[in-house]
Amino acid sequence: MNHLKTIRQRLGLTQQAIATELGCTQGNVGHYERGQMFPPEMARKLIAICAQQFGLVITFDHVYGDAKLPELPVAQAGAQQDETGATTLEA
Repeated sequence: MNHLKTIRQRLGLTQQAIATELGCTQGNVGHYERGQMFPPEMARKLIAICAQQFGLVITFDHVYGDAKLPELPVAQAGAQQDETGATTLEA
């Protein structure tokens, strides 16, 4: 079990946006969110993305365990909302 969907939703990202950052497909993200094994190398990328682009400091315990997900900082550096309200990452 992993918490990718919860983390992605907390960041306000679409499956496609997080897939682009992780270097996989939107379909892979969907599989991971439905319980397929989320590889540790993807978890490391997710942890780095959260910290570097959103200021959200998480650990493997947040991705795989029961650690409570921290709140997002007020300012989300590197992100902007599109017309649907979903957060997209600046290139």
